[in-house]
Amino acid sequence: MKRFAFSVMSLAVAACGAAEPAGSQPGAENANISSPTLPLPEYFDCLRKNGGMVIAAHRGGPDTGFPENAIETFQHGFDKGIRVFEIDVAETKDGVLTLMHDDRLNRTTTGSGYVSDTDWATMSGLELEDNHGRRTGFHPPKLTDALIWAKQTGAVLELDKKPTTSFRNIAAAVKAADAAENVIFISYNDDQAAEIASLDRTFMMTASAYGDRDVAKLEARGIDRTRLIGWTGVDEPKPYAWERLAKVGVEPAFGTLGRAGERLDDVYLADGDASEYDALAAQGLVLLATDEPYRVADMIKADDVGREACGR
Repeated sequence: MKRFAFSVMSLAVAACGAAEPAGSQPGAENANISSPTLPLPEYFDCLRKNGGMVIAAHRGGPDTGFPENAIETFQHGFDKGIRVFEIDVAETKDGVLTLMHDDRLNRTTTGSGYVSDTDWATMSGLELEDNHGRRTGFHPPKLTDALIWAKQTGAVLELDKKPTTSFRNIAAAVKAADAAENVIFISYNDDQAAEIASLDRTFMMTASAYGDRDVAKLEARGIDRTRLIGWTGVDEPKPYAWERLAKVGVEPAFGTLGRAGERLDDVYLADGDASEYDALAAQGLVLLATDEPYRVADMIKADDVGREACGR
């Protein structure tokens, strides 16, 4: 992503709505409000049809001084041009939905013990630590606050359900915040995909799919293909699968994230250029999940292509 001023109009708003006035958005003095904002499914359709690609920041895009799963980190990423943030949704002992990747608090906060054994009064008083173990002054947020932030900025949150909570509880929070046009649910198997669809068929989701047969199986379980993004793993690019998905109107997703030293992010960035990422877009990839969102965004052109083609 080239560094220049660009629109921060909503990435996704309700299909019948219009973007909020530029003056109400962060950085709105540089906003271009001449183009209408597409609803989320149509935005992804536009990316697919025009060879654009969007970056999804894993665990919210942690950076030095910015911890994972923190609203302050999302804003930091948003200011650098990231628009999709993968976040982890957990539930406290007293039923509050919060953002936390691990079962335990030890790695990313000043606390200890299990999230499921901790009440919100305790959780909210903890301080988040960045990936270097440094205190940041930020605190674990409620999911509701993250959803409100996404609506205000137009960002999209990919919701990764942790074992402490349920899709039903997450869906209820999304509906209460009227944030369905700002979220993508993550499923890990067909049963989970079907459960999400049973809660609200209009929710967008990712589900494992490599072609028309997989899409047909998901449709038989109640999933609307217009709300589906086909997840194709992290081991190696699968352009043949991306082509099959595109033929049936489904956008493909792939991840270069993973264990440090083994992930494709490290392989691709070792030579100091991002040609491999732009090649993924040229091969039909639409959603890229990465552990290096800032470096990739600075270097690739595919996100610029998508924004220009789709009015962002």
